[in-house]
Amino acid sequence: MDQKEEIQEGRGVMRVLLTGLTASFTYILFATGIAHAGDGSALGHPEPWQLGLQQAASPSAEGIAIFHNLLMWIITIITVFVAGLLVYVMWRFSEKKNPIPSKTTHNTMLEVAWTVIPILILVVIAVPSFRLLYLQRDIPDAALTIKTTGNQWYWSYEYPEYKDAGGDAISFDSIMKTDEELKPGEPRLMAVDTPVIVPVNQIVKVIVTASDVLHAWTIPSFGAKIDAVPGRLNEIWFKADKQGVYYGQCSELCGKDHAYMPIEVRVVSDEDFKKWLEETKTAGLDAATKNVVAKMNADKAAAKVANLNRQ
Repeated sequence: MDQKEEIQEGRGVMRVLLTGLTASFTYILFATGIAHAGDGSALGHPEPWQLGLQQAASPSAEGIAIFHNLLMWIITIITVFVAGLLVYVMWRFSEKKNPIPSKTTHNTMLEVAWTVIPILILVVIAVPSFRLLYLQRDIPDAALTIKTTGNQWYWSYEYPEYKDAGGDAISFDSIMKTDEELKPGEPRLMAVDTPVIVPVNQIVKVIVTASDVLHAWTIPSFGAKIDAVPGRLNEIWFKADKQGVYYGQCSELCGKDHAYMPIEVRVVSDEDFKKWLEETKTAGLDAATKNVVAKMNADKAAAKVANLNRQ
């Protein structure tokens, strides 16, 4: 086999390899995209075997999803190229094909290329990354402020601008429900006894701290994640654009029950939120929360029936 035939054979191997790798990564991307798209039932919580991100329900989460998809393409192209190049080099420059090894020590153009191209790729990644980071950290004027405190192993919440039946700021502890306390449809290890209630399409600022050790307050569908640090106040914001129930968890190792301090946020209409505030002031927090949860469940059941009738 002369050198020309060897080169043609090498090109054929490369084409087959790149085709296989491209098909594999395309399948992975397609599966990830399908999991990311999901259906309406997946809003606000993960699904078994889910590969992609949870459905976005805020501007920040939508930006994260777009950035994630951009990175997936960049990472896939780089991975396919590097894997194909490694296999080709192992085949083309093996001892059998090169009994007398090359004594090449450097290649100026190649060295410039593998320096400049990665820099350009990083710039392409950095621009949307910084834009997204600025969006998350530049907190706009909020319609609602909630103070969140991480404890071992539950969350405490306070609405400093609103009063309860006793005339104090609305405040409560949010503790994970046991298996015996779960109601039909509530997810295990994620449902809590007293959820956070917020209005839809309103900017909510969350002030986060901790009473003991490090925690992290996280709601994936909102693109919200921030550390809870003892003695320090951190801030984050979200604007939920869909009504529903959204779950999150502590995302900082904090001890033996780290896995058992979930977060539950219920996004309701502005009218229902105002009604919840009023009932909290007159009838008490437990009764008001029970009523708003019951109404959400009734609305969800009615919407499900309406969808079935349309089908």
